[in-house]
Amino acid sequence: MLRSLFLALLLVPALAAQDRYVAVNARVYTVDETTPTAEAFAVEDGRFVAVGTEADVTGAHADWPRLDLGGRTVVPGLIDAHAHLMGLGEALLQADLVGTTSTDEVVERLVAFAEDVPEGTWIMGRGWDQNDWGGDGAFPTRQDLDAAFPDRPVWLGRVDGHAGWANTAALRAAGIDPDAPAPAAPEGGAVIRDDQGRPTGVFVDAAEALVANAIPAPDEAYYAEALERALAATAEAGLTGVHEAGVPLAVLPLYQRFAAEGRFPIRNYAMITPPGIAPFCDRNPDGIDEPRLVVRSVKVYSDGALGSRGAALLADYADDPGNRGLLFQDDDALEATVRAAMVCGLQVNTHAIGDRANRQVLDAYAAAIDATGGGPGRHRIEHAQILSLDDLERFVALGVIASVQPTHATSDMPWAGDRLGDERLKGAYAWRRLSDSGARLALGSDFPVERVSPLLGFYAAVTRQDADGMPLGGWFGNQVLTRAEALRGFTLDAAYAAFMEDEVGSIEPGKRADFVVLSQDLMTVPPEEILDTDVVATYLDGAAVYEAD
Repeated sequence: MLRSLFLALLLVPALAAQDRYVAVNARVYTVDETTPTAEAFAVEDGRFVAVGTEADVTGAHADWPRLDLGGRTVVPGLIDAHAHLMGLGEALLQADLVGTTSTDEVVERLVAFAEDVPEGTWIMGRGWDQNDWGGDGAFPTRQDLDAAFPDRPVWLGRVDGHAGWANTAALRAAGIDPDAPAPAAPEGGAVIRDDQGRPTGVFVDAAEALVANAIPAPDEAYYAEALERALAATAEAGLTGVHEAGVPLAVLPLYQRFAAEGRFPIRNYAMITPPGIAPFCDRNPDGIDEPRLVVRSVKVYSDGALGSRGAALLADYADDPGNRGLLFQDDDALEATVRAAMVCGLQVNTHAIGDRANRQVLDAYAAAIDATGGGPGRHRIEHAQILSLDDLERFVALGVIASVQPTHATSDMPWAGDRLGDERLKGAYAWRRLSDSGARLALGSDFPVERVSPLLGFYAAVTRQDADGMPLGGWFGNQVLTRAEALRGFTLDAAYAAFMEDEVGSIEPGKRADFVVLSQDLMTVPPEEILDTDVVATYLDGAAVYEAD
């Protein structure tokens, strides 16, 4: 079978160049309620034209070329409903600090990385998480970096992107006196200070700009290389679509150029950021609607992240009395932003982690929908991570989609209870409660915060365990999703969240031929074997954009 699959994949480039073919010898999960499984499908001009039994499909297309998939499993093209495509590319050009277990290990990686970075440039990295370093989860300081980098600016993004860590040289480059009282933080941010009021080097959420704005702006060649790396990684992961949660308007022409040159192997549902609402609507009153790039939504922020204690809570953090996190803007300002977006005809997708932030967003949506009619509808809360049980039913009442990331639960579970306490955990990462209430879930990863792996997200959704199968029974295992729900969340429901359900998200006649070939049947293998599944090939518009060796 392996040999037949290998020979079949050798034919892929030839088949991809043809207008039509029949894929056979496969176990196909269609995510189409009328035909949940199939054995074969026919593709013509980049779309599915027939799906069913091998006998029926081959009989109706007897003279079409065959793509023998060697008994492998096929699912619709996987869609990450919350990701950062350019952020992934930039992370791949920076020092990788994911998985570090101490500040010493961070410095070791930075020293090795700096050997290949031209003199005079900033040392950039991303992925540190003080919660993985043992102890009380205290933030690091600039002094932890200064011995290895006394004169060269260093700026390191936390794993969730909601805090930055600078050395003393970076503070000076940003015009911040390290020996004087720290500057005031802007609204929605925090500057961590030592016992004398001086900056420690960590800046949370909106305060990150105090240092980040001093970093020299990259040129277009940098962004082009970042995009190339990100696109290669997403295709290898089996992704045919991403919803990019926050894209500067300046990046969109680069995406369009790559697409025009045939170098954009993904469908990107891109969300602009609030400063761009008015200029985007003036220039694109009907949005951007291209085969590989759609722009008809805006990404708004309500609060920060739980790991950096920036998530806005209704009550104090259990491990930090007096701290309730950070709202990025007050209620009136958020509602004004939401209303402007709805008037423009944009879908509104708002980041909300804490229960206070989620309530603020639901309130803003309710008020803006009453005032404007709601624009295109299908507004979303990105993360919907910690909810008051009193707010669960409001998602359905307002037609709000919960865009959640299953691996956030398995990444946060070692310390989330310390932050929230037992009672609030009942409404945290509560996918089952949301689904049972009737809310629609769109699933994603938030990469590069998490790994680029919809299969890892699928595993986390159906087990609520880490890669080692812990804890037994899953962390709050009563909140798992079924495998069918998880697959739908990464396909058809994600497509619905981007108004694309008539084009992609399932394998059925008339839709674009986006599909993924997998090494085993992730719908039936034992849970502990799901992560052994490999992506064999990724197809977009019926053509292979990735093939395993």
